[in-house]
Amino acid sequence: MSTPIAQTTQPDGRVELADGADLSDHRFANEDLRPVPVARRRWTTYNFIALWVGMAHNIPSWTLASGLVALGMDWKQAVLTIALANLIVLVPMILTGHAGTKYGIPFPVFARASFGLRGANLPAMIRAAVACAWFGIQTWIGGEGIFLLAGKLLGHGWQTAAEIGGHPWTQWLSFLLFWAIQMAIIARGMETLRRFENWAAPVVIVGALALLAWITAEAGGLGPLLDQPSKLGWGSDFWQVFFPALMGMIGFWSTLALNIPDFTRFGGSQRAQIRGQALGLPTTMTLFALLSVLVTSGSQAVYGEAIWDPIALAAKMDSTAGILFALFIVLIATLSVNIAANVVSPAYDLANLLPRYINFRTGALTTGVIGILIFPWKLIEDPQIYIFTWLGVVGGLLGTVAGILIADYWLLRRTALDLAELYLSGGRYWYAAGWNWRAVTALLVGGVLAVGGSHGGPFPADGLIPALKPLADYGWAVGLASSLLLYLALSTGSRTERG
Repeated sequence: MSTPIAQTTQPDGRVELADGADLSDHRFANEDLRPVPVARRRWTTYNFIALWVGMAHNIPSWTLASGLVALGMDWKQAVLTIALANLIVLVPMILTGHAGTKYGIPFPVFARASFGLRGANLPAMIRAAVACAWFGIQTWIGGEGIFLLAGKLLGHGWQTAAEIGGHPWTQWLSFLLFWAIQMAIIARGMETLRRFENWAAPVVIVGALALLAWITAEAGGLGPLLDQPSKLGWGSDFWQVFFPALMGMIGFWSTLALNIPDFTRFGGSQRAQIRGQALGLPTTMTLFALLSVLVTSGSQAVYGEAIWDPIALAAKMDSTAGILFALFIVLIATLSVNIAANVVSPAYDLANLLPRYINFRTGALTTGVIGILIFPWKLIEDPQIYIFTWLGVVGGLLGTVAGILIADYWLLRRTALDLAELYLSGGRYWYAAGWNWRAVTALLVGGVLAVGGSHGGPFPADGLIPALKPLADYGWAVGLASSLLLYLALSTGSRTERG
């Protein structure tokens, strides 16, 4: 067993390793995974608000809301669905974010308390795979913005260039250009990211308001935007869409509900992270959803169809200045969320897998490569598949992990962790050869219950496991509740409870 390392607790409850503590010789630590010293935890409420504004105001967030309109909801139904989803998902975000601020640790280290030092790689790799897929989706969207809007400026030849793999080579060039820009920013580290988010947030808001003003003028006022009727009504047709859509909306942020400690570890206080998240996520996401559904309703009034992709809508502008402005906003919005939400998390996860060989920058580059290899353009072709299949399955799996983390940290340990032993083999978080079988069992059972009944799109019409089909529309809630209860049942009275 490794030599114990002391830790100190500050008056405000935040914990750090004692002065002189050295983890350099331990195989479960590197510079990026070690606890952030209290002196370097400086993020304020504004920093967290800016982070959420930057992450919420992005193209996939827009297509979530506009996609609901395309599926038949009116603007009130779509905004209600998204507002409720974000209030729900805010709860696990604040609960898991607490550990980041208290101990200065990223998600994969936090997961060691419940899954074990080696077992933490299981939820970390699940989350990393999801984040890599999201990175690819966002990068494809950013590249698409460059491709479509640049085509308006450079002429017909840009968009009709010779095709490679079903897309013009100029679109692939746009995709790779946007990928390279992101890699250049993230290579400069988390402090650069914080500064970028601070100024990007208000810029994106201005851009969304400008698009609303343009489509309002095209439609002849706000009336046509507000008068688009629901195709579903408020009867059974609506509720059949509402519940899976609600889980899809929750699934959209389910990755962040886990990896929020990657950011709250820099929090100056629990008050800053709680207020920043509570003010940042539900308010900005709901307002952005309102903007997007109004603009999409406006496109239906102006063009006779709901154009749920804001890039395709902006490409209909006749003004060169307007197109350049739209291109700038698209790039800033997509950069803001993609770097923060989809590069930081898998970079830490991959570093946790092999701390001696992979650091944050190596993990970020690996994320970038994987994001290209997962064919992101296939995941967002259809709002039906995007919202129900992709987001529903992702939400179910990640909700399962969230249930285990909340049960372990809040209900069993009452937020008390031994910070040093999260990095040491042979200690209280070593369990059996580095794995806690209780957490793994709860993850597997909860995951099957949450996504086993998935149906439609690439899944069988009667579900992967027909008996579980009725649960599929509630995947995130089923995964979180079942894993939380099972983990508690398996852990009560064990060394896990004693921490």
